[in-house]
Amino acid sequence: MKEIVLDTETTGLSVRDGHRIVEIGCIELDNLIPTKNIFHFYLNPERKVSEKAFEVHGYSDEFLSSKQKFSEIADDFINFIKDKKIIIHNAEFDIGHLNNELSLIGKPKINNSNVIDTLELARNKFPGSGISLDALCKRFRIDNSKREKHTALIDCDLLAKVYINLIDQKEPTLNLVDESIYKSQARKSELDYFKKVIKPTQKELLNHKNFLKKNFKKNYF
Repeated sequence: MKEIVLDTETTGLSVRDGHRIVEIGCIELDNLIPTKNIFHFYLNPERKVSEKAFEVHGYSDEFLSSKQKFSEIADDFINFIKDKKIIIHNAEFDIGHLNNELSLIGKPKINNSNVIDTLELARNKFPGSGISLDALCKRFRIDNSKREKHTALIDCDLLAKVYINLIDQKEPTLNLVDESIYKSQARKSELDYFKKVIKPTQKELLNHKNFLKKNFKKNYF
């Protein structure tokens, strides 16, 4: 099953205030294993980056002014996520901005039924605990030392590892063993769980009886 881990950076928090996307990062997972397929673009938001947003990601107006606009990469983005589940941390934020960008160019919006929000997964799994990406990395002992600034691809890489832990999956491995052999070994391990019963010989029973007579005369009948 193929899934997409997605993250965006923006000029500010609110779509209502006219804020736009400045970076999109996507990593493809195939049965929870990252593939070599990634989707990554810096974007010209056609407006200024707010001071608070600049503090978060560090992308200046000058740096972004020479980048492509969302309309120029939209079709490639739509094709990349097509028919795949999308994993996002705090999906309401990213989907809100993505759907705003899609609406501005007359493209269909992303359906929320295709989205898995790891923030909600974490909230349900660890009620009352810290559920930011950094907090979850700390909980699952995931190295996030490279996350000096919020950047889409680094955040996607971290989120992919957090997601696997949230759904209680170990790192996937290739299944190179025939299923019938596995089942046979499973049955064998079930049998090996019980200790083997060894019956005493007639000679051992006689020796035991003589031992009791000799050492426990008062209590032996």
